[in-house]
Amino acid sequence: MVTKVVDLRSDTVTKPSEAMRAAMAAAEVDDDVLGADPTAQRFEAEMARIMGKEAALFVPSGTMGNLVSVLAHCDTRGSEVILGDNSHIHIYENGGIATLGGVHPRTVPNNPDGTMDVDKIVAAIRHRDGAMYYPTTRLICLENTHGNTGGKCLSVEYTDKVGEVAQSHGLKLHIDGARIFNASVALGVPVHRLVRAADSVSVCLSKGLGAPVGSVIVGSKDFIYKAKILRKTLGGGMRQVGILCAAAYVAVRDTVGKLADDHTKAKVLADGLKKIKQFTVDLTSVETNMVFFDIADPHITPDKLCQVLEQRNVLAMPASSKSVRLVTHYQISDSDVQYTLTCIEKAVEEILSGNAKFERLTNGTTTNSYGH
Repeated sequence: MVTKVVDLRSDTVTKPSEAMRAAMAAAEVDDDVLGADPTAQRFEAEMARIMGKEAALFVPSGTMGNLVSVLAHCDTRGSEVILGDNSHIHIYENGGIATLGGVHPRTVPNNPDGTMDVDKIVAAIRHRDGAMYYPTTRLICLENTHGNTGGKCLSVEYTDKVGEVAQSHGLKLHIDGARIFNASVALGVPVHRLVRAADSVSVCLSKGLGAPVGSVIVGSKDFIYKAKILRKTLGGGMRQVGILCAAAYVAVRDTVGKLADDHTKAKVLADGLKKIKQFTVDLTSVETNMVFFDIADPHITPDKLCQVLEQRNVLAMPASSKSVRLVTHYQISDSDVQYTLTCIEKAVEEILSGNAKFERLTNGTTTNSYGH
């Protein structure tokens, strides 16, 4: 008998549903590198429609989606992109924009709500008369939801304002929308309206939406034409990719309507954690499906806590030397939430009593490994 595991490490850990598996098995496929896979074509057209853009392109991962997007906009080496100092592109994507594209990152501090001050974005834009000395600013990147600040949502008003700044300075705006549907649901704003100001958006299909593989990038037809070439250059051209697009289509169709439940479960987790005196939780910061809590007791470390939880078949992820992250998704039930809270309470008691047994984590997490 397989023991039930409550996996809260990330929303990337979901298993394909039966409907996804059936769609993959039945998918009509052909060679997508040759532009002939009908399932991929239908899925890309549907995503372009949903996002309110001219065209879309399936890519293997969110990292590739962001990299392709940045390189398509910054097609001259020595270009510069303005982005948050705590953003996923800057921290968790192996410096690919610089390593592979020769694109220089210019960071602006992220605020606790995931935004960057608009006046600081404007101040970071290079003046053309400094081209002899400085990189040339060509792009601004936002992240919505913003992972490192706890899944915070960037409002449509803020996004529009940054879009106006970009347009007035002749720049492009890219949104890392790994969890953009979470933001849309939480804000009550249609996703196409939320990203209207953006020239390109990357959407992760394998996070909150629950597909097994892939992301999609959307933008103008000219942008997607350039992106398709870059995808091939980076090794992302796949042949019968309709098998993956079929699962992604089911994920978008079936899971968007469940995201609000994920957000509710995250709030229930946060409420329960708030009652444990060794932890501190900012309840107002839980806007979507992420819960970060700080450990106030010096006798408890995130690694110790996660090790003891793993022994009870609850998987969590250390976020720093003093905090832990939990992420809900559509395969977490209400009873899973209550079981998790019970296990956390017992784990705290075991650690403080000295009865806990510590073993090396086997669930693939390490301190500060939460760029997922």
